Amino acid sequence: MMKYLQNLGKSLMLPVAVLPAAAILMGIGYGIDPDGWGEANKVAAFLISAGSAILDFLPVLFAVGVAVGMAKEKDGSAALSGLVGYLIVTTVLSVDNVALLQGIETDSVNASFANIENVFVGIISGLIAAAMYNRFSKTKLPDALAFFSGKRLVPIMTAGTMLLLSLLFLLIWPIAYSGLVAFGTAISNLGSVGAGLYGFFNRLLIPTGLHHALNSVFWFDVAGINDIANFWSSEGEKGVTGMYQAGFFPIMMFGLPAAALAMYRTAKTKSRKQAASLLMAAAFAAFLTGVTEPIEFSFMFLAPFLYVVHAALTGLSLFIASAFGWTAGFSFSAGAIDFFLSSRLPLANQPWMLIVQGLAFAVIYYFLFRFLIVKFDMKTPGREDDEVVEAATESASGVGDRFAVMAREIYAGLGGDENVLSVDNCATRLRLEVKDAQQVDQPRIKATGVPGVQIVGKNNVQVIVGTQVQAVADEVRSIRNKK
Repeated sequence: MMKYLQNLGKSLMLPVAVLPAAAILMGIGYGIDPDGWGEANKVAAFLISAGSAILDFLPVLFAVGVAVGMAKEKDGSAALSGLVGYLIVTTVLSVDNVALLQGIETDSVNASFANIENVFVGIISGLIAAAMYNRFSKTKLPDALAFFSGKRLVPIMTAGTMLLLSLLFLLIWPIAYSGLVAFGTAISNLGSVGAGLYGFFNRLLIPTGLHHALNSVFWFDVAGINDIANFWSSEGEKGVTGMYQAGFFPIMMFGLPAAALAMYRTAKTKSRKQAASLLMAAAFAAFLTGVTEPIEFSFMFLAPFLYVVHAALTGLSLFIASAFGWTAGFSFSAGAIDFFLSSRLPLANQPWMLIVQGLAFAVIYYFLFRFLIVKFDMKTPGREDDEVVEAATESASGVGDRFAVMAREIYAGLGGDENVLSVDNCATRLRLEVKDAQQVDQPRIKATGVPGVQIVGKNNVQVIVGTQVQAVADEVRSIRNKK
């Protein structure tokens, strides 16, 4: 189950990765015409409408992206099936159709069906399509039906399954939707405190990869909050819409880079150079793009108490930003790029105060992290026990691409062909299935400079690489395919 949920988290990143395109288009458009929303400038209208097209069809992107991500093979028929499944359920359960099925007037249809075209339904459609692909993509039918064998059978099975699911949704969707709305409302009714609680639990769930489930409630239109889309499309209340995003900017742009500096300054002298190569690159990525996993995974398992402190500070940041009504938004993550693009949007409210808040949090992170690391002798990067293998540095000195060298060492540390069963990756991590996780040589892998290694159960391993994970993953697959 844990592996399935982690794969889902990885698959959700595929459609999320499309959002920066919307951010760039709408950010530039609103930059040209920040008040008229494109009405006063044709170029602005052109760009804003293009960006809106991505946000308006976000559920479709999730249906397709999840279907591809969860399928055993990244095949086009899985993507097509995800789209087919989504179109069926949203058409069958449209307000007009539900009124016809129930024999009532459209005005009397439960309000939940007016919101059936949402990310949650898109995700469900993608999951069903992926399950149908994994089950039927190699099925062979009798000769008379042979044309529909294999991958051609997948959209058909998806359509049939989603039709049955639509009947089930006709009964349970109003109940489920009401529950989601109640949950979101309960948190949102807490105002700034609710934003703080969300920020705290968002960070605590990062190690499991399940934070995406929590994010979907507040960022997307699952429970009616839809904070990201509403902020970028300027449909909301200034100083309020964006409250579940703004507080992340001080943490990702300033707090975590300051934490990285504290870990560098407290590293052992002989290990400081190696720690710097890891932490400074990760700090730059966090500041510029908001990708924080390379920093967070570098200490979350080495010093878990320190990570809880980080989660609490994140919650505090969201609380403060919300309490003062300082808002900015992001499409991908809370880095400098998204901050710059969102700061000119109509619903951005005193966004530059987030920079002031960020500088204050940088000071807090630096001195608090430094104090705790030294006081409790926490084994942050550069402070590990001397037994940690350093031989990988020597092996990496040979001729060849640095990613190829890193991949060879990681693959060897995983146990090579005798132990590695499958290789996959998400935005920042290698996700591997192995015969026996106990055979994994963690010190050898960490000596390549990766932020961390996570053992998930008996047969799953995650190697946290950072934003360059795709290059390393490609090299690992290349090594495995050559064997």
